[in-house]
Amino acid sequence: MTNSLLPVPLLEEINKRLYPIFGCVYEVHKTLGRGLEEAIYSEALCIELTKAGVKNDAERNLPCYYKGQKLDKTYRMDIVCDEDIILELKSVEQLVAGHREQLFNYMRLTKMPIGVLINFNAAKVVPEKYYLDQQKNEVIRFY
Repeated sequence: MTNSLLPVPLLEEINKRLYPIFGCVYEVHKTLGRGLEEAIYSEALCIELTKAGVKNDAERNLPCYYKGQKLDKTYRMDIVCDEDIILELKSVEQLVAGHREQLFNYMRLTKMPIGVLINFNAAKVVPEKYYLDQQKNEVIRFY
């Protein structure tokens, strides 16, 4: 993962798409507060996203393969919005590298370009925004 700026037009386009999603995130956090289980935040966020007109799919399974053979085990992504934005939700004391790697793996496996890591157990929710540069197969944090 690198920490660099995206081209301004791309950054503006992504942030415009994320704006209504973040409004829903902040509403859920304001209403529920911190310290609840992740599943509660996920369900409430899906309600807010639907009310805001954002297409969303909770707990989408991501098939896994080994040498071309589909495995019985799958990953479960928390929420996918508009078919190309992955929301990875947490309710933890502090985000750690493993939380980010989980999101990055989902992004690389699905080729979905936008990933957001959200910790609802924070005093103030500050979503971490990531972009997958598919040409470099590199995840970039942006602001």
